[in-house]
This record gives sequence, structure tokens and C-alpha cells, in this order.
Amino acid sequence: MQTHIVPVGFDYDRLIAPLVRDHLHVDRVILLEGAVGSEANVEYSQRLARKLEQDFRNLLGAETERFVVEDVYDYDAAFEQAFELINDQLDSEGEVWVNISAMPRTVSFAFATAAHSIMVERQEDRDRIHTYYTVPEKYLETELAEELQKQTDLLADLAAESDDDRVTERVESARDLLSEFDERGTTIGAKEIGGRHIIELPVASFSNVKPFEEVILFTLGEHGEFESVSELAQSLARELGEEYTDSFRSKVIYNVDRLGPGGKGYIEQEEHGKSYRTRLSRIGELWVRAHEQSEPDL
Repeated sequence: MQTHIVPVGFDYDRLIAPLVRDHLHVDRVILLEGAVGSEANVEYSQRLARKLEQDFRNLLGAETERFVVEDVYDYDAAFEQAFELINDQLDSEGEVWVNISAMPRTVSFAFATAAHSIMVERQEDRDRIHTYYTVPEKYLETELAEELQKQTDLLADLAAESDDDRVTERVESARDLLSEFDERGTTIGAKEIGGRHIIELPVASFSNVKPFEEVILFTLGEHGEFESVSELAQSLARELGEEYTDSFRSKVIYNVDRLGPGGKGYIEQEEHGKSYRTRLSRIGELWVRAHEQSEPDL
């Protein structure tokens, strides 16, 4: 079964046209709707999702489902949702195609990174995971601006011939909007999310996580931070019921190094005197969050 996971933004053609034109086989489509933004934006996206749901059925004969992305700017939640959706399809022996053409980039990048991470973890299934993007034939923003300019000029002529204040107000409003478009492009400002104006997009590891490395990651996920690797090793020894020896400590140090910045990037360390504070990196936190249900019993 071929399943296409399609985050829905403000595009229609790029989400269905390539599948129709390239005669791709589509059994199932999962449409993701954003639930954050202005009421008009949410309503517009939902309307497109309904149209896509109908056309995927009528044009491609595909079974369709619609899911809601509660916060399209929450990268971590989108990554976790993507991880679960893609793995579910693979577990049912399906083939997964992830369309990252639409929706805010936080969601698109989260789904692309999740797909990449799963390819690394499930090497035997990597040929069943596909991430794709469609280039639009043209953008409508500049054409809309040009048309608005023509309509504004027409309204200005009408305003000069009449005493209707409503026409004058519409001309002034349109000119203000065109002025902003000329000066700033299609967007305005930088929105603050979580106390910051940037959303960091972590990079997935290129190596799989081994069993003892998993235990280290889950332990860091549970405790947050350790003042030193030795403290982490002592905690691990207690939880695993093992004796804390130099050999065990060396094993922990070796695996932390493999998981650190010079290795898989799931752990970050900060020098603190003669020790190193040890904690999960951003991608490490995402890994733990996405794998919590499979956490091994210690």
C-alpha cells in the first residue's frame, strides 16, 4: 500500500497535480491541517483540505484521512507526529511518500527530518520511505499585486469624479497595502515563538543508535543533566543494577563520546572545571520524545 502524507497549507496544485500527471499509484492519503493562525488562514486551509480530500478520492481513488497539527510552529510536536505516522505505515508493510511542498516550513522540515531519521534507524525499510517536493509553475503574489494596482488606479479615477468617501478610503487602503508589498515582500515582521524569534531546526544523525546508547539517552531524558560523566555513569550503574567500576565508567565515557558532538550529535557537553556537564542536544531530545513508547525496561 502506498500512503502519501500531505501537510496542507495554502497550496492545491502542488499537493495533487504531480501525482495525477505522473500517474503515481496512491492507495491512501493522510492530510494534515494547521490549527494556528488567523481565523481566515485556518478556514482557508481547512477548505483546501476538504477539496483535496474529495479530489484524492475522485481522481485517484485514494482512501483519505485528515489529521490536525495543533501548532504549526511547534517543531518538536510536528517531528513526533511525523515519526509516529511514518512508522505506523511502515509497520503495516506500506510504502510512505511525504510531500513537503506546503504548510509552514517548521512542519515540512520536521517531517523531512523525521523521515531521514527513520531511514537511518530502519535501514531495511529505507527504500519504502520517500520525501518529495514539487516546484510551482508560477507564483500568484506578484500577479495579485499587479491586478490590485490596476484596480486601485481605476478606483482613483472614480474617486476624482465622485464625492463618495468610501471609494477614497478603498484607494488609500489599497495603496498602503501595495506600498507594504513593494517594501517588504509577501510577509511582514518576525513572530516571537517560545520567547525567541528563530526556531532552530536540528539535523538528524547519520548513524543508528545502539542498545546501550539508548539507555544513556533515556537516562538523560529522565534526569535532564548530569554534572559529569562519572555522575551519569553512577546513575546508570544503579538503574541497571551493575557494579560501578572503572571498566563500567570507561564504557559510559566511550558511548557518551560516540553520542556527542563529534559523533552522532545526540548529546552536548559543557566544560565545568575538570568535568563536563552532560545533557541531551536538541536532536537528542527529539529522539527521546519520539521513542518514549519503546523505552527499554531497566
